[in-house]
Amino acid sequence: MKRIVAGVPRREFRALPAAAIGLFVILVGYTDVIGAASSQPIFDDAKGSVSRPLPPEYAIDRDGSVTLRICYNWSCASRQTITFTPDDMADLKRHLAVCPGTSLHDRLQHVRIGIWQMELLAQKYQPLLANDLAINTFEAGFEGRMDCVDNTSNTTTYLHILRDIRELTGWTVSSPQVRGFFDITAVHWTAVIIDTDSGSPWSVDSWYRPNGHLPMVMPLQSWIDKKKGWQPPFERLNPTPHSIDKLCHT
Repeated sequence: MKRIVAGVPRREFRALPAAAIGLFVILVGYTDVIGAASSQPIFDDAKGSVSRPLPPEYAIDRDGSVTLRICYNWSCASRQTITFTPDDMADLKRHLAVCPGTSLHDRLQHVRIGIWQMELLAQKYQPLLANDLAINTFEAGFEGRMDCVDNTSNTTTYLHILRDIRELTGWTVSSPQVRGFFDITAVHWTAVIIDTDSGSPWSVDSWYRPNGHLPMVMPLQSWIDKKKGWQPPFERLNPTPHSIDKLCHT
């Protein structure tokens, strides 16, 4: 497998003159509802809180390993570079293989499994993420906590990686979206995917669950309308069974 640096083949990356490298180690950018997000060099662990999700930073090596930037401690105040090994990625694919169906339900569960497993991998290399709880009510002051900015940043990165390893069939990754942006007590971000069959956007929101759990999915408009993923009619899309085998219909 070619090494990918934010979508740039490794062999092309090496061929660049040194003065141009800074222009091409740019992460997978996006434009959100309030404008284009600024880019940072890949594998930059600079500290500092932000008010909106960071664009993805990751690299996929020829051996199948993935190096990526995660963030935590609310609003990406802490950032860290970690690497998922080839064995980690093989385990991820084995879990994803449990749900190969092409129905909308199964494709959504495939995405949920992918985010869940990548959160567990991130926690393997940064154990502080185990301190992250659902929402933010009981985690203030704990290292490893994550708010919606952290969750959306990381989930969007995971989605880009799933896409690049060909585990996002039927979906494209879109820009993170926000609701209540001008209300400091209600502002909330989510990662977004688009169903290639219908063109409909879907929210993938991991903030409502602790790190290492299945995220909530629902149509983006319903998320904007502040519907709850655990309530009808969306609870059927967000099961939390004791066995991964029971997530999918196939």
